[in-house]
Amino acid sequence: MREIQLRDAKASLSAVVDDARRGEPAIITRHGKPEAVIVSFEEWQRLSHVPSFGQLLMATPLTEDDLPSRNQSPFRDSGL
Repeated sequence: MREIQLRDAKASLSAVVDDARRGEPAIITRHGKPEAVIVSFEEWQRLSHVPSFGQLLMATPLTEDDLPSRNQSPFRDSGL
């Protein structure tokens, strides 16, 4: 991924966007520090729709036999 200074990106924004649409994202830097990334809209949509851990767990094809049985013994006294 190429890095481009903010002032250069402003001067050639159309070319930076065209590159991103072709699958060549760019890191925008200010004073040598990364500040933003330009990616295509399609790439942004793909990256922003990552499922949560809970959604992944809910989508697993587990059955009751796949899970260990729950320990039914009473709680122990903590002594507090």
